[in-house]
Amino acid sequence: IAGHSILGFFIGSVVAGLIAAVLITLLQRNVKSKDDAAIGIVFTSMFALGVMGISYISKMEGVHLDMKDFLFGNVLGIADQDLWLTFLITLFVIASVVVFYRYFFITTFQETIAQTMGISVSVIHYFLMLLLSFAVVASLQSVGVILVVAMLIIPASTAYLLTNRLKKMLVIAALMGWVSTVLGLAFAIIIGTTPGPAMTVTSALLYLVAVVFAPEKGLLSKYYIKQGKRMKVMQEDALKQMVKLHEAGQLSLINLQERLDMTAVQFKRIIKTLMKKRLISKSKNEFSLTKEGLKTAYRLIRAHRLWETYLVERVGLNKEQIHEDAEKYEHILTPDIMDEMEVRLGNPKRDPHGSPIPIRKNAEK
Repeated sequence: IAGHSILGFFIGSVVAGLIAAVLITLLQRNVKSKDDAAIGIVFTSMFALGVMGISYISKMEGVHLDMKDFLFGNVLGIADQDLWLTFLITLFVIASVVVFYRYFFITTFQETIAQTMGISVSVIHYFLMLLLSFAVVASLQSVGVILVVAMLIIPASTAYLLTNRLKKMLVIAALMGWVSTVLGLAFAIIIGTTPGPAMTVTSALLYLVAVVFAPEKGLLSKYYIKQGKRMKVMQEDALKQMVKLHEAGQLSLINLQERLDMTAVQFKRIIKTLMKKRLISKSKNEFSLTKEGLKTAYRLIRAHRLWETYLVERVGLNKEQIHEDAEKYEHILTPDIMDEMEVRLGNPKRDPHGSPIPIRKNAEK
C-alpha cells in the first residue's frame, strides 16, 4: 500500500510511531529500563521489522519499492501530494506547539506540579509522541528513515548551544533545520551526491560551528572565560602579596615578582592591568596600592583567614591542611558569605596561624 498510496504511507507511519512510543513508555515505567536503552531497543526492533516488511512486499508482482529511498530518502522524487501532506503536517505541528506550549512545558519539566493541577501527563505525553510521529513522516521522503533521527536531534542540539530560553530554542532549531535542508540540497546538486546525507552533513557542520563559536557554551567562549578567571586570580594574588609587602615595608617590584608564581611577561601584563584598573599607582618608579586596591587586597586576606578558621573549627582539619584550600576559596567568597561565616565562628580575631583577621569595615575602607 505504501508504494502506491500517500495516505496509506502516512497512516502506517503514524501508527508505527505511536506503537513505538507506547512500547518505549511501557519499558521505561514497567521494566525500569533506562530511557536511552528503551529507545534503542524499540527503535532498532521496529526498524528491523520495517526493513523485513519492505523486502517482502518488494518481491510481490507489480510492486516496485526501492529500499534505498526508504533508508536515505529521495528529495528530488517528492510529488505534489507529498508537498501538500508535509505542508499540512507542518501547520498542524506548529499550531499544536503554540496552543499547548504551556502544557508541554510543565509536563516535561514539572511533572508533579502538572499532576497536582489536574493535567493528564500521559495524554500530553502521547500527544507529543503523535506530533513527533507526524514530523518523522514529513521527513521520511526527504532524508529517509536512518537520517531522520539525525535531522531531529542535530538542529535541536545546535539551538541548545546558542540559547538558554526554550522558546528561542524552538525557533532556532526550526531555522537550523531549514538552513541545513536548503544548503544541503544545494551542496548535493553541486557535487552530484545524495541529498539526504548532504542535508545531514550540513546540519552536523552547523552544529560543529556552534560547538566552537557559541556565545556562552562554545569552546572559544569557555576558553576566554577560563582565561579571564585565571587572570582575575593572578591579579588578586598580586594585590594580596603587595599589601603584605607593604605592611612589612618591603614593597618593590623585585620582591613582588619573587613572591608570585608567574613569568616575566605575565607579571608585566598583571602590573599594567592593575594600573589600568587604578588598583595600584606609580610615583617616581615606586608602586603603591590605591584605596580601591587596598580594599580588594584586605577583602581577599579576610576571606582567606576566615576560611582557614572555618576549616579548622568546623571541618576539623589541622593547620597544615588548610592553606591551599583557602588560596582557592578566597577568590569566590562573597562579603555576605564571609559575614555569615564570621558570625557562626563567633567573630574570631585571629586565624589558626595567629594572623589577625581584618574586619569588614577595615576591608572596605
